Amino acid sequence: MSAPAAVVNSASVAETLTLGRRLGAAAAPGDVVALLGELGTGKTHLAKGMAEGLGAARAREVTSPTFVLCHEFLDGRIPFYHIDAYRLHGAADLEAIGSDELLGGDGLAAVEWADRVAGALPEDVLDVRIEVTGPASRRLRLTARGPAARRLLAEALEAKRDS
Repeated sequence: MSAPAAVVNSASVAETLTLGRRLGAAAAPGDVVALLGELGTGKTHLAKGMAEGLGAARAREVTSPTFVLCHEFLDGRIPFYHIDAYRLHGAADLEAIGSDELLGGDGLAAVEWADRVAGALPEDVLDVRIEVTGPASRRLRLTARGPAARRLLAEALEAKRDS
């Protein structure tokens, strides 16, 4: 049986932020979103939307955490952990910064460049692969790999239908 999946076409940064907000609003403690895509595809915009969907007061401050590795936003409905694995060299590097406390813990974790640390990610994860399709447009392929990820995907897509 293949993993539940969906394709969302985004025509703008605003639409990518909206999808992120839906994911944040649907998130439960322990959810993990793996953000995949080349530089400049919109991974950080999607993460910013997730922080907004969680109600994080500092959501507008979400930027690529490349030099910090993890930014924590603790003032939303649940904590939001924005992790950037770009400078990491494998699962052991992520584990060394305490990923076991962030992934599958008390909040939502979004991991940019997740393919670099795939071995440290839990089995139950929502993969979001972002591809550039035009100057501002993107194709987001969401694949749920576990029951929590299936719930997150279903609820975020249901919110899209309701809006």
